[in-house]
Amino acid sequence: MTDWDGRFASGEYPREPESSPVLRSYEPSIPDGRALDVAAGTGRNAVFLAEAGYAVDALDASREGLRIIGERAAERGIEDRIEPIRGDVTTYGFPTEAYELVTMSFFRSLDRFADIAEALAPGGYLFVEGHLRSASPTPSGPSDDRYRFAANELLRAGLGLTVLYYDEVTEERPDDRRRATARLLARRSTGGRQSYPRRPTEGGDE
Repeated sequence: MTDWDGRFASGEYPREPESSPVLRSYEPSIPDGRALDVAAGTGRNAVFLAEAGYAVDALDASREGLRIIGERAAERGIEDRIEPIRGDVTTYGFPTEAYELVTMSFFRSLDRFADIAEALAPGGYLFVEGHLRSASPTPSGPSDDRYRFAANELLRAGLGLTVLYYDEVTEERPDDRRRATARLLARRSTGGRQSYPRRPTEGGDE
């Protein structure tokens, strides 16, 4: 059993975490098809995307996390749209040009960023969010800055793609646990003539 198996089993980590409002607001403009949720946890992105109609591969090293994803999918009648894949993100062999959308939330793996981007089909979209280093205390998230992005670090990692959205925000949460987050949405596209998703209307990303 991994440490994450224990955290998921004990309820220390939320069973039904919400996907990012940025991802939710852009999703209607992203083509349907196959999606990959990297470090899927308990299904923050995988369940949302399956409900939106994607065929989702949920990749995580935790059996317990994948079990919870299966339960959540069954409760919603979307179990046929989620394929659990047990694997370590640090060593997993990502397929090339396989997905219209790849997501990764709160798992810092910059050394695999290029491989993850290669998993995008031409024109595919990548959404990444992660904990951000902050001068002010942020109780939510890892205590070690090694697992947090430095300022603009995630943005620089995405510059090989067409960056459509980027921000770094500090949020006050209902449980009084402040969270500093970096969020990136980018597209695997080249050339001067490119189409862009409609920017969500005011109030759609916060």
